Amino acid sequence: MSRCTPASKHRCYATFLILTITLLFGGCAKVPYQYGGLQEDRNMPVWRDTPQIETGQKNIILDVLGNIYSLPSKLILLDWRIGNHNISPETAKVLETYLQENDLNNVKVRINQYAPGAEWCRLFKNRSMNIFWRATFGLLSTTIYTILPGRVFGGDNYNPYTNTISIYSDHPAILLHEGGHAKDLYNRPYKGLYSAIYVIPGVALWHEAEATGDTIGYLRDKEQVADEKSAYRILYPAYGTYLGGALTDLFPVDLGPGYLIQLGVAIPGHLVGQIKAVTIDEKKPVRDETTD
Repeated sequence: MSRCTPASKHRCYATFLILTITLLFGGCAKVPYQYGGLQEDRNMPVWRDTPQIETGQKNIILDVLGNIYSLPSKLILLDWRIGNHNISPETAKVLETYLQENDLNNVKVRINQYAPGAEWCRLFKNRSMNIFWRATFGLLSTTIYTILPGRVFGGDNYNPYTNTISIYSDHPAILLHEGGHAKDLYNRPYKGLYSAIYVIPGVALWHEAEATGDTIGYLRDKEQVADEKSAYRILYPAYGTYLGGALTDLFPVDLGPGYLIQLGVAIPGHLVGQIKAVTIDEKKPVRDETTD
């Protein structure tokens, strides 16, 4: 197995240090928490013609395959709920409440569901985004969704071009994080451009930090301490994988197979997430801070 050469060891150490420092200050909770979005978007008509949240039918073969495919992610994030394709009603309710409280009426949620036909319809009907972006990046993302069903090959994600959240993990913080992406886009005046720049190396860190900060801020406003701790422990290592990918794009180091690289860069995230989690009890509730 390949490893850092003597000439590149300093890059390995520097990368680890940068990861840790950035995670300490990245994805900070948004306080005081702001619900809802831009007023003009709140007044937009609700254009969905089906229930906002739909759940796919049970399929043992597909779900077992999906569990196997998501095994590396489970190991990297140290949580067997990642990609388990078995989302409880209680977990789904967390996202439903979040969407209602943030006026995200037009967002579609597909829980362990493969619906290519419906997604193509949503791509055509999504008038909140310019047709140029839907006909280019939207066409590509929906084609990938069709060819590589997330029911087996995908991870939890938000598709801005169809305004759809796809969920495969039974972890409340993961669901809220994807909801945070939808809310982040909801507040952007140039939705197509903001979505498209995600593919530029390093830009994803901005998007991911916004969604992570919104998730933690939401849980803190609700004073759900246990869930906030759980969010730190899962979202920070996840953010570390994005940060590690951005750094390796800038400073290439031959560290081995891709999943081993992700595991390595997730370590600082686990470390910082644990530190953040154990310090929550020492903080005063947000409502007390704002009334002092």
